[in-house]
Formats: sequence, structure tokens, C-alpha cells
Amino acid sequence: MAEIRIRNTGERISGEEKVKAFLENQGVLYEHWDAGKLPENLRNKFVLSDEEKKEILNVFDSEIRDLASRRGYLTWDVIALSDATPNLDELLKKFEQVHTHTEDEVRAIAAGNGIFIIKGSEDVGYFDVELTAGDVISVPEEKPHFFTLMEDRQIVAVRLFIETEGWIAHPFEDPEFKK
Repeated sequence: MAEIRIRNTGERISGEEKVKAFLENQGVLYEHWDAGKLPENLRNKFVLSDEEKKEILNVFDSEIRDLASRRGYLTWDVIALSDATPNLDELLKKFEQVHTHTEDEVRAIAAGNGIFIIKGSEDVGYFDVELTAGDVISVPEEKPHFFTLMEDRQIVAVRLFIETEGWIAHPFEDPEFKK
């Protein structure tokens, strides 16, 4: 279940309803899917074949199509990252820079965990959204953020897009951001 840490104060927010309410107030969609639907053999597997990725998409097909129809997403895929991913550190450097997109950035966590760092309202500042299996988040277009892995460095996530070629990051220079 997702948990939020507000960077300025260290305050933590947990519990599905409290997390959802906080994120909604910040313009960020949060939902929770049943990660227990994922077959046991895929729950802790972070190097996936194309067939296994298709299986994950099939398992969550109704949830994906529901979200896509409500939000206008046209295409989706599965990304798996772990220490076995070639050039992982280089990929993370690319991810770990505050940026925006011209479309939502959506992640539905199928296994493992990750973290979105998002710029909130003036009174909140930057906050971390720690995500685990079943958590679904949509960071709206033009909202400064970045995504990275947590300490165990392993995640499998469904990504949904409006643009069929995927999202393009636009760097966002912000003197207020502190790593």
C-alpha cells in the first residue's frame, strides 16, 4: 500500500483513503488493484520474457482497459527493472531528474516497489509517494516529478500512454528541489 512522505516536514501519510485524499488534493490519481491476481511465479520475478510481460498484461486486462477508457490512454506495456537490467544506473540517472511531460505518467505496480517524487502545492512542496504491488498512480501532464527505485532496486510496472511512442521528458529546473 502506498505511503507518502512530505519532504519539508517529514510527515508520513499512510492508509489507502488518506493517501488517495492527499494525492487527489494534489491533482494526482491514485488507485489500488489486486496484486494477488498475479500468478505466484511472477510475483517476485524481475527479469521477464516477452511472454511473461504479455501474461501480466492479460492478468490486469480489465483494470487496464477500464483506466484507459476513463483517462484516454491508447497503449500500454510492461517495464521490469532490477540489478540484472543492463545499464540500470545509467537509466536511473535519466529518470532521477525533475521533469514534466505533455501527458500523464502512469504506473501500475505489479511487483516490487518504486517511488515518485512529485512537486506539490506551495504549502506542501515536494513529496515522495512510495509505491508497492497493486498501487496505481497517474501524475498529470506538466506536473514536475521523477520516478526512481527504492533500496531493493526491483520493480515490474504497467505503463499506460496517450502518445503511442511513449512519453518524452522535458527537464524542469527547480532551485527548490533538494535530493
